[in-house]
Amino acid sequence: MSASKLKVEGSREPPAPLAAGGEGEPYETTFPWRLYELSRQKPEATAFRWRRYGIWRRYTWRDYYERVKWAALGLLELGLQPGERAAFDTFNRPAWIIYEVGAQSLGAVTVGIYRDSLPDEIGYVLSRSKASFILVEGQEQLDRVLESGVEVEKIIVDEAKGLHQYRDKLGSRIVTFGDLLELGRRVEKRDGERAYEKLLRDLEPSMTAGLFTTSGTTGLPKLAELSYKSMLAMAYQFDKLDPVGDGWEYVSFLPPAWIGEQMMSIALHLLTGRFKVNFPESPSTLWHDFREIAPHFLFSPPRVWERIAKDIMARIEDSDPLKRAAYRLAMWIGYHAARSRLRPGRSKPTLPWRILQYLAYWISHRHVLDKVGLKRVKRAYTGGAMIADDYIYFFHALGVNLKQIYGQTEIAGIAVMHPDDDVRPDTVGKPLPLTEIKIAEDGEILLRSPAMMKGYYDNPEATAKTITDGWLHTGDVGELTEDGHLVIHDRAKEILTLADGTKVPPQVVQNKLKFSPYIAEAAVIGEGRPYLVAILNIDFETVSRWAERRKITFTSYADLSQKPQVLDLLKREVKRANSRLPEKMRIKRFASLVKEFHPDDEEMTRTRKLRRMVIEKRYASLIEAMYRGDKEHTMDIVMRLEDGRIVTARKTIAIVTVED
Repeated sequence: MSASKLKVEGSREPPAPLAAGGEGEPYETTFPWRLYELSRQKPEATAFRWRRYGIWRRYTWRDYYERVKWAALGLLELGLQPGERAAFDTFNRPAWIIYEVGAQSLGAVTVGIYRDSLPDEIGYVLSRSKASFILVEGQEQLDRVLESGVEVEKIIVDEAKGLHQYRDKLGSRIVTFGDLLELGRRVEKRDGERAYEKLLRDLEPSMTAGLFTTSGTTGLPKLAELSYKSMLAMAYQFDKLDPVGDGWEYVSFLPPAWIGEQMMSIALHLLTGRFKVNFPESPSTLWHDFREIAPHFLFSPPRVWERIAKDIMARIEDSDPLKRAAYRLAMWIGYHAARSRLRPGRSKPTLPWRILQYLAYWISHRHVLDKVGLKRVKRAYTGGAMIADDYIYFFHALGVNLKQIYGQTEIAGIAVMHPDDDVRPDTVGKPLPLTEIKIAEDGEILLRSPAMMKGYYDNPEATAKTITDGWLHTGDVGELTEDGHLVIHDRAKEILTLADGTKVPPQVVQNKLKFSPYIAEAAVIGEGRPYLVAILNIDFETVSRWAERRKITFTSYADLSQKPQVLDLLKREVKRANSRLPEKMRIKRFASLVKEFHPDDEEMTRTRKLRRMVIEKRYASLIEAMYRGDKEHTMDIVMRLEDGRIVTARKTIAIVTVED
């Protein structure tokens, strides 16, 4: 139905937030209404920037509101109805947030798809959510949607290049994002300036804002149904504990489909209105753009922090002796300060140590942090998976206030976080102000919060298993310290039991291994076995640099991974990790895989979490060879190429015994 046909008589006014003088909690509102308020409170203030053709383009809160209004009116004119699902599959760019909040303005429900998803994965989300509209970034994403075999009513394309070849096939089903906004302008001109405001009157805080895919480490992902109230309650609690500063910069670079990016670039941004969101030009310019902005705060999963740390370590190895010496001296000072600060009953450093820290910053840390874009960071967060305590110490030694958070998609992303004055590497912090935690008899972590999901979309059985008596069953095993900190052991389904009954949380071992700059991923195996073994992925970037410095020739990842010198390097790194682990948690044998674990091969989720069941099944013969004591194993490796073709290659993989 068109905007002109809307029935508005008797509709109530949208709930006003406390900031506007209304009653109730500040999070009892909606995204479109918050944008409406901000566009009137600070119309000329910068809401976000987008780097386009090398230039940062500025958009005010009024610009943001105008574009959302046109997108909403355009979508309505094209036939999107309240309650229908509107999907998106794109990189971080303004079209995403404009489309998302625009669709939500109609009472539609948005659902994100990971940009690197294969056609069958796209088809699963589209069919599972029953999406009728989808926004895609460009031709590549459009092709994958078409290959998925699931038909949607309208496909909105942001980058219009090459679309002429689709016109005959798709006709009016395909619309450019620019044409969508232009259509919205025409509707506004036809129906009057208040046409959009009338749409907002039927929105309720309890309405579903979006469907969010769960990680799917043990099977197909479910769709968590989150309301506006859920997401804004999470943002409200976050801001109560760690208030965002006025004018702070944030760089949007995590997958828009992930709850972690949604909670920052949408929920927290619209709740507070205090910081600027910056969109990189493209994935290839991401880290250049990130460094140029130098954000004041950021949130990333462990893989990003691991990548930054490995990059720093590799750069130092490539630097001249004087710079290496300055860095090592500065890090010695930094580690001393970090060990003093990151413990219960923390103490302030004495005056001599404060002076040394100041010197360490100016002789080394300032330059290192500038190179990776962290020079202005006030607070940094890691979540989505466990991170090794080594990385917490490492970044605090550099002067980066890295804090762990804990949460799940089912509770809008964040439930537990470290306060600034009580950061500890062995915990994930304390519950947010409105969040409750209790530990079940079997050690499972239970959560309760106004940020909790409504349930799994169209899956009442799974919802009933996950939410009982108002408590969210997380599936994670942990414990509470005497002073209220939460300690995570691992996913309940992931904990390994050795042959002698010893319980081993594999993520703890994997994280110790991955602190090495030369190990990108590690899958620890040992269920029902006498000891642990591991399948390793080398970090191709750092290992190739290491090999080049030693004049070791190689032709590919597969070739480099099996070089004797590289295997010796990995053996030293595994020994180093073992030295910091209890005897039962040490790796006895390992294999360096000839390929990386990859989501396209179903070995990882789209958020880069290992799918242990898939790995154990796919590499069962290699695992058996490791436990037999073989020195190498030949097997068929199945890989999916970027064009979707599946190829099989017969490879011989070396197996190394750590303690020879």
